[in-house]
Amino acid sequence: MKNIAKNANPDAENTIAFMGVAGANADLACRQSNPYMTTLPCPSFEDVFEAVAGGNAQLGMIPIENSQAGRVAEIHNLLPRTNLHIVGEYFQPIEHCLLAPKGATLQTIKDVYSHPQGLLQCRDHLREMGLTAHPYSNTATAAQDVAKWNDPTKAAIASPLAGELYGLTTLREHLQDADSNTTVFVIIAREPVDPEPESGRILTTLLFAIRNIPAALYKSLGGFATNGVNILKLESYIPGGAARDSAQFFLTFEGHPREKNVQQALEELGFFCKKVTVIGVYPADARRFSY
Repeated sequence: MKNIAKNANPDAENTIAFMGVAGANADLACRQSNPYMTTLPCPSFEDVFEAVAGGNAQLGMIPIENSQAGRVAEIHNLLPRTNLHIVGEYFQPIEHCLLAPKGATLQTIKDVYSHPQGLLQCRDHLREMGLTAHPYSNTATAAQDVAKWNDPTKAAIASPLAGELYGLTTLREHLQDADSNTTVFVIIAREPVDPEPESGRILTTLLFAIRNIPAALYKSLGGFATNGVNILKLESYIPGGAARDSAQFFLTFEGHPREKNVQQALEELGFFCKKVTVIGVYPADARRFSY
């Protein structure tokens, strides 16, 4: 990660960082989840982490998965390199719009630009419209460049916010193939939060590495089943530079470590693991359980 000067931002305590440029879906998620904070665009996920760790932002917003395209950010490879914590989550319904310069129409558009995931999430509509898709680094960057080119044959797939910021015309709303298209973001901070177990539905996220014994993963997770702890997310990954047999796991479950059944599940997990690191205990987004 880059060495960003600490406290270079005088309004750091009122700032939330995201990866992308103004108008990106992450920018929209930041504005909607924390409407009184200033958003800070960063060129990479590493820079978001560095902005928070270095004191240039109070919070960071990182997308971890999309309901249509799957995993987004490799957060399990990024978080262990920092002392940051997950302090919340946010479910962002994704609305993709077809944005073009003033004067363009659905008949003049030939080429469309967007992030590969944006193109993937709209591929059925794009095929139906006969448009040629061009991958771009970011949805909002695509909108920014389409505005600069001012070419009636070119359009971008991006958020309504991007269209507003860059003065583009919305040729078609809700271009995404699935109305349930949602991206899950986690919010990171320098200090952890510790909500009361009785304050609502609480999530715990941790990283663990199992011992090299037969059926270690199966046995390590047995305590969650026998104690009625609901596992919401389990992913394996190999840290950069590690041996191929050094798989580690990213786990999110419903419950607070102070609850008896969770304590028992974690005790059994720990028996079969070389290392267990809790990286966040935080309130669940209400929309997680409303689908």
